[in-house]
Amino acid sequence: MPAAHILILTGAGVSADSGVRTFRDAGGLWEGHRVEDVATPEGWARDPALVWRFYQLRRAQLRDVAPNAAHRALADFAAAAARAGVGCTLVTQNVDDLHQRAGSEVLAMHGELLRLRCEACGLVVVDRDRLDPATFAACAHCGHDRLRPHIVWFGETPFHLDAIDRALRACTCFAAIGTSGLVWPAAGMLAQARAQGAATWVQALDAPANLDPRDRWRPGRAAEVVPDLLREIARQTALRWPS
Repeated sequence: MPAAHILILTGAGVSADSGVRTFRDAGGLWEGHRVEDVATPEGWARDPALVWRFYQLRRAQLRDVAPNAAHRALADFAAAAARAGVGCTLVTQNVDDLHQRAGSEVLAMHGELLRLRCEACGLVVVDRDRLDPATFAACAHCGHDRLRPHIVWFGETPFHLDAIDRALRACTCFAAIGTSGLVWPAAGMLAQARAQGAATWVQALDAPANLDPRDRWRPGRAAEVVPDLLREIARQTALRWPS
């Protein structure tokens, strides 16, 4: 029997209880903007000022939110798994920093709002202070006049795919928390975990597009449901949590 390895994927629902607004509304617009205008390399090339303002406002919003009970439970659970020698990988589609602030190590596959990247020299920097929506940040290393958001836009390759693939192939338990099941390649992770025999849990307010009858479906708000969901996974893996 393979050693337990727990893979947890989170999406926008885990941060909704912290007041983080989702970018995309029911009409497919990103806070009033077309996706093509603010979330593609073509949009950045066409109107960098618009894209910069959009993400600078999102970055500033992070000062007004804090990790919720779901973020804290996930961090505590991963720490308990590490102490017990149980593999646990946290992957997020979110670009906020709430998992990190709760104390988790996380693979942020769609990038991070608090990181900026130089397209000239490739330097990636953590930047919490340069939040002016009207002024580009220059690269301190090579002098390039504007850094771009370190965000994976549509048409770009997500980050950490090799590490995510290794964790997915090893996982014996998989949980999708607060995801829509619509955004690929993350949306395919649940089916792959299920197909290789992993026990699977799914949590969200509404049933996601990739939910299957074989999944353990736990509807509700993440801050309310996730601690109990993690207790179920702990029992499945004989992990003492809460300790």
